[in-house]
Amino acid sequence: MDLDPTTLSPRDAYQMLIACVVPRPIAWTSTLSVDGVPNLAPFSFFGGVCTDPMTVMVSVGRRRGEPKDTAANLLATGEAVVHITHRPLAEAMVHTSVEAPPDLDEFALAGLTKAPSVRVKPFRVAEAKIALEAVVDQHLEVGNTPVDVFLLRVLHLHVADDVLVDGRPDPARLAAVGRLGGAGYCDTEAPFAVERPT
Repeated sequence: MDLDPTTLSPRDAYQMLIACVVPRPIAWTSTLSVDGVPNLAPFSFFGGVCTDPMTVMVSVGRRRGEPKDTAANLLATGEAVVHITHRPLAEAMVHTSVEAPPDLDEFALAGLTKAPSVRVKPFRVAEAKIALEAVVDQHLEVGNTPVDVFLLRVLHLHVADDVLVDGRPDPARLAAVGRLGGAGYCDTEAPFAVERPT
């Protein structure tokens, strides 16, 4: 099959892209509104950008042309906590993807525990094995819709001791969840190694 993406409807282009770019890590993102209402939502257009300074990217699509709560909160407050979801929290993570009013606390909705952060105001998910406290470095509007893309500079990391091997998170111990197309997910419980040639 050969396709010109410009011939696809936006919906068909989305379905094709999410089926091709797999697995996608998930930025389970906690923010606070200017009124202090907690928000927690997952985004699978996410990845690492650079290490000096440590920076990640989160892309937040809009809903009916308006910024989602996460984007609105990031634009207003400039702070977030990005969690890496591990397998035991996958169902709770998906539960927080519900389209909910801005005053709904998704922590409570999903039965999760709020933990205070060290460098930013948004709460951490206490049950999460990895949490990255971050601030907005840059905001971009990308695409025709557009989507809101945030470059987030990491200020503080929280990593559970039980996923560490030699001082770094071990993918198999973490069992990090990745997004596939549709309702499909995978995890990193059974990674394999391929050595680089010299």
